Amino acid sequence: MKQSNKIFLLVMAIVGGLLVVMLMFGGWWISTNNRINNQQQDVEQQWSQVENVMQRRYDLVPNLTAAVKGSMHQEQKVFGDIAKARSAYNSANTPKEKMQADSQLNKSTSMLINVIHENYPKLASNENVKNLMVQLEGSENRISVERQNYIAAIRAYNQTVINFPSSIVAQAKGAHTLDYFKATTTQVQNAPKVNLDD
Repeated sequence: MKQSNKIFLLVMAIVGGLLVVMLMFGGWWISTNNRINNQQQDVEQQWSQVENVMQRRYDLVPNLTAAVKGSMHQEQKVFGDIAKARSAYNSANTPKEKMQADSQLNKSTSMLINVIHENYPKLASNENVKNLMVQLEGSENRISVERQNYIAAIRAYNQTVINFPSSIVAQAKGAHTLDYFKATTTQVQNAPKVNLDD
């Protein structure tokens, strides 16, 4: 009788131990899965904020263009480039396409601002034009900050996806690393001109 009680208690202890281990594993799995889901949402939310500030610049560009177009008849190529860049941005769907289109819009807008500073100093001193250029510069700063935040959100997510043991959950749910924002080669090689004569 005592021997059977000992065996029964041993079996119960093993079963209880296995249940505890399974509950702990299940809790860890759920917690890790939720962390991956939350980080995916953080990345999406941060990308939405990047789009928000890029949209702000996108919306400001026509105002600047309209304010200076009448005085800059020979600069039609710049205005055409801006129109193409805005069209590309408007039709972009993926983050990569949006970043490429935004890069082109940034380049075209920078070119316009440089042309205004270099060739039209009187126009650059116009209060309306000056205000729009300051707003565009502010948008550039916001975009830079939000890109940094987006990159940080991707980094946190990617670390969870690739680091063991959370990578087990990530693989099971089909999660994969996300691409970081990268400046295009032309952006890096052809930095915008800076005019310090203002």
